Amino acid sequence: MEYLEFELPIKELEDQLEKCQVIGEESDVDVTQTCKQIEKKLVATKKEIYKNLTAWQRVQLSRHPDRPYTLDYIRAICGDSFLELHGDRGFKDDKAMIGGLGKIGDQSFMFIGQQKGFNTKTRQYRNFGMANPEGYRKALRLMKSAEKFGIPVVTLLDTPGAYPGLEAEERGQGEAIARNILEMTRLKVPIITIVIGEGASGGALGIGVGDKIMMLENTWYSVISPESCSSILWRSWEYKEQAAEALKLTANDMKKMKIVDDIIKEPLGGAHTDRDTTFKTVSDAIVKAYDEFKNLSPKDLVNKRIEKYSEMGVFKG
Repeated sequence: MEYLEFELPIKELEDQLEKCQVIGEESDVDVTQTCKQIEKKLVATKKEIYKNLTAWQRVQLSRHPDRPYTLDYIRAICGDSFLELHGDRGFKDDKAMIGGLGKIGDQSFMFIGQQKGFNTKTRQYRNFGMANPEGYRKALRLMKSAEKFGIPVVTLLDTPGAYPGLEAEERGQGEAIARNILEMTRLKVPIITIVIGEGASGGALGIGVGDKIMMLENTWYSVISPESCSSILWRSWEYKEQAAEALKLTANDMKKMKIVDDIIKEPLGGAHTDRDTTFKTVSDAIVKAYDEFKNLSPKDLVNKRIEKYSEMGVFKG
């Protein structure tokens, strides 16, 4: 497992524990008590570190190379029932945006989300999770299909932003995202949105309008990444930690500002430390959210959604 800079005290203790266990196995010395002490210290250190994470440390955890991506969640939650659908019927199939039908129990869902790669080759193949306009148009096509057949939509957000290249702009990146936001506000089926990693800018918003919006504990959701914010304000990436703090981008900040409805707890140490528990928690959260909206009429559903977004940004001076 890879360790982030602030996790190094944990690594040291885990190495000590491993050495202690090896000594116990290879000699007649009873090391049970010593191992127990190290284990106790390890748990206490983990709790201390993860209880006091800064905004920047949460950003780092959201980008952890071992962290599960969209397809990992879908395959774990839906198993063999997932059927991926491709193409926007206009230009081509965008590999950074994936979508398809899958089941949780007996209920079908349309899953849509950005997919990052896990090594150099797959990262290039997936364009680092940065979708082009055809990706957003594919997502919209799938949402419209779901609406036609009365299937609820689940969107999983994990992107450093929409692809900013010249060719994306030529094919109407801004229009594609704006069109998705408009269409999602009036989609006649429940939409459940979960931020599972990075929720950056319009790239996330393009599939981020929902009746229920949730964030995993160590994720972020913001108009800009801390590094880009730092380079604009200070002409340098060195102030990314201050930028992360000022942007109020963590799940707790988002909940306080009523941008998101719920925070999904992660295992101690982050989603990647216990994937199975994370998948189960996310699956339960989707089912619970769907139960909340499944009996609403399409008209009530849309009205409630528009009301929810109309109330955002209201504050008393």
